Amino acid sequence: MRNPIIVALDVPTSDRALALAGQLAPVVGAFKIGKELFTSAGPEMVRRIRATGAAVFLDLKFHDIPNTVARAVAAAVRLDAQMLTIHTSGGLAMMQAAEEAAQKAAAEAGREAPLVLGVTVLTSLDSQALMEVGMEPNVGRQVERLASLAARAGLRGLVCSPLEVAGLRQFLPSRMQFVTPGIRTGREKADDQKRTLTPREAIEAGASWLVIGRPICAAENPRAAAEAILASLA
Repeated sequence: MRNPIIVALDVPTSDRALALAGQLAPVVGAFKIGKELFTSAGPEMVRRIRATGAAVFLDLKFHDIPNTVARAVAAAVRLDAQMLTIHTSGGLAMMQAAEEAAQKAAAEAGREAPLVLGVTVLTSLDSQALMEVGMEPNVGRQVERLASLAARAGLRGLVCSPLEVAGLRQFLPSRMQFVTPGIRTGREKADDQKRTLTPREAIEAGASWLVIGRPICAAENPRAAAEAILASLA
């Protein structure tokens, strides 16, 4: 079985990120570089993680006019990211431009196109939060609407809460991959993630990849924590 664990390197410095990557690379599937680490360490962090042989999930959630997003996606392809994120709320044309840019830039670079992932509804949001920003106060329906639009745009992957995966699998193309944050083992303190499942529950629901940060990175022994999670999926 492909290792589905993506470790979220949500740390402030390159030294800490590289130390975690060196410790965890043999037992996880990829590393996520998000806004904090990318802003702190820049594109060089992607290159240094890739130099270890590990896959990189560049989680910058592009959301802008189609041309701007397309150019950002092409830059991420040249940087050799294997996954990257865009906001589905950017609309059909923006998503189409992102996927087309990924395919074109990858062909020019002679490598496989990265998985462009559409972010539906952030796992920190609930119905009340959606209502506050003028959206329909129903998380499930909003996720389904945006996921359907992403499939129409040609995206091959989505980021969504593990609680929505099983329902989305019922009507989206079988090729669609699902990357799920909001993974908790049940031993952590409460935090800002409101829609969570355990790693095994998420995989059983149909998740393709599990984004796991604090349960691994904040553990006393991160490698042992990652190994335990992987073993729980067997």
